[in-house]
Amino acid sequence: MSEPRWLTPREAEIWAMYRRLGRGLQRAQDQQLQRDSGISAADYALLAPLSESEDGVLRARELGAWVDWERSRLSHQISRMEKRGLVVREACADDARGSMVRLTAKGRETVEGAAPGHVDIVRQLFFGPLDADETKTLGDLLGRIVAAVEGDTEGGA
Repeated sequence: MSEPRWLTPREAEIWAMYRRLGRGLQRAQDQQLQRDSGISAADYALLAPLSESEDGVLRARELGAWVDWERSRLSHQISRMEKRGLVVREACADDARGSMVRLTAKGRETVEGAAPGHVDIVRQLFFGPLDADETKTLGDLLGRIVAAVEGDTEGGA
């Protein structure tokens, strides 16, 4: 077995900053959503794609793929949101084993109330420290990293 290629000190520092960034952004989003709208980041993660979908409805399987959650986590979160009247589950017309998740009027009102604060915190903390050129560079770099993670051998976004 070959010797591992350890990170250089600078690579280790950058990796640690990236991890710290992810945790800090998540914490800031969680706090903002709870403070301003009384919902969790998990609630918002499901409400946002539902609000952007046609008629506010998605197959549960599509919604799970959108947020990259396992079926059990998705099911538990939907159940919690159903109890609060944010979403309802419906039978899937073309697949008896599948289910649809529909945004309720209360869910739409909640996500529309939460979205401006969510966008403000993203703009303030993620894009605010960067100028237009740095934002473009960051987008290019993230596109290359996402392509590598997702197995795109071309390396393009």
